[in-house]
Amino acid sequence: MKKYFLPSAKTALVLVYLVILAGALVRMTGSGMGCPDWPKCFGYYIPPTEEKELLYTVGKEYSKGQVIIKNESLLVAKDHFVAPKNFESTHWEKYTKHDYAIFNPLHTWVEYLNRLVGALAGMACLVALVFSFGFWKENKKLIFYCLLICFLMGFQAWLGKTVVDSVLNPYKITTHMLAALLIVAVQLYVIYSVQENKKIKTFDNEFKWVLYAALGLTVVQIIFGTQVRESVDAITELGLPKEVWIQNPKGGFYTHRSFSILVVCANAFLFWRNRKLTLGFDKMNWIIGLLCIEILSGIAMYYFNFPFGSQTIHIAMATLLFGLQLYLILENSKKHSN
Repeated sequence: MKKYFLPSAKTALVLVYLVILAGALVRMTGSGMGCPDWPKCFGYYIPPTEEKELLYTVGKEYSKGQVIIKNESLLVAKDHFVAPKNFESTHWEKYTKHDYAIFNPLHTWVEYLNRLVGALAGMACLVALVFSFGFWKENKKLIFYCLLICFLMGFQAWLGKTVVDSVLNPYKITTHMLAALLIVAVQLYVIYSVQENKKIKTFDNEFKWVLYAALGLTVVQIIFGTQVRESVDAITELGLPKEVWIQNPKGGFYTHRSFSILVVCANAFLFWRNRKLTLGFDKMNWIIGLLCIEILSGIAMYYFNFPFGSQTIHIAMATLLFGLQLYLILENSKKHSN
């Protein structure tokens, strides 16, 4: 079982990152309410593709829990029945979690794919947990951390439900993102703990503390970025064109933009220190590359009116940056212990 654990843990990590990427795509396309219920989508395991599938249809066989849109409201079937010619309200009850009753096939399927990837990631985490029992005698903590990951995945799914039920409450969306980062953090620790990592001889205490600070700055930036995104969403809901989305930005936009200078400076120092002292952290090159893409995508959003894909790239680079910085901390801690 041990030989299968590392591949399964890495697969789970990749899928969690795909969930984050899918979530960013949901935000970019405004598809957060594409499925207004949870865990099903309009009461179906496979969502509809046309609005007529959600309208009351005479002679159609309805199952308990299926949803229709009637008079701009969501109605849920209370039992299994064949729809009579005249609509009978006794078979239906109003969906009470919220009053959002709009069907957009693009939004529905983007959100559905997000949930589908999330389910695959959850199953991958369960598989990794099973294989972790191969370390029962030598590393019981590993099993505990894998169990924690599965718990966090369940918690993350529940958070997704609360986000939908609240019709995309900004604070719950931010919590949803932070929970995803926590899952990534625990998964990286698990992977590092069983992986053969090359030993790096030199230790620099200044590099260590700036690295901790850089990771903290990245997390703060992600939080600021989520809040900025929420303010943009509020503007887009008004139907205004992209050209005016950030004419009068709110949600800490200027703080987010100015704070990025600290992020760049901290990582630039780490890059310089790593090369000067020959510390051997090759991942610093990747970090600088991610930062460059992050900056370029931010510039594209601000100066070129949010070109397609720029928001998704911006979020993806931030979460990858978080993962690399955390892994460097693990490497640096291992080096210090040696």
